[in-house]
Amino acid sequence: MSEKQRKKILIIDDEADMRMFVSTVLETGGYQPLVAESGETGIAAARRESPDLIVLDVMMPNIEDGIRTYHLFRTDAELKRIPIVMLSAIARKTFLHAISRLHFDEKDSPPDPEAYAEKPPEAGELALLISQVLENKG
Repeated sequence: MSEKQRKKILIIDDEADMRMFVSTVLETGGYQPLVAESGETGIAAARRESPDLIVLDVMMPNIEDGIRTYHLFRTDAELKRIPIVMLSAIARKTFLHAISRLHFDEKDSPPDPEAYAEKPPEAGELALLISQVLENKG
C-alpha cells in the first residue's frame, strides 16, 4: 500500500463537483490527488508535479479544451510518458473521431488514451480502471 500512497494523480476537469468526486475516489484508494480546472493549469501542474497518471475531462471551455489538451500532452517530449484516463460525458468513439478530425500532421497524431470512462463514472469502476492503468504502466 505504501507504493500506491505515493502515486500522484492529476485530475483536470472544469466541473468542481467532478474534481471533488474523483479526488474522493482517489483518496479512498490511497492515492494523492492533484486538481486543475483547465487544460492550461493542468499542463502547468503536470510539469510542476510529475504525476503518475492524469484523469482528463474531454469537454472543457476555451481553446485549451480536453481534446487539444490531450494532444498537447501526447506530443510533449516531457509529458507524453504520463498515462491518461479520459473522463467525459461523450462516448469514447466520439472522442477518438474528434481527435482524428483535428488535422494534425500525421507525425503528430496522438495515440489512443490508456483508458476511457464515461461520466458519470461509478466510483468502484473508476478506482479499478485507474489501478489497472497504473499496473500496466509499471
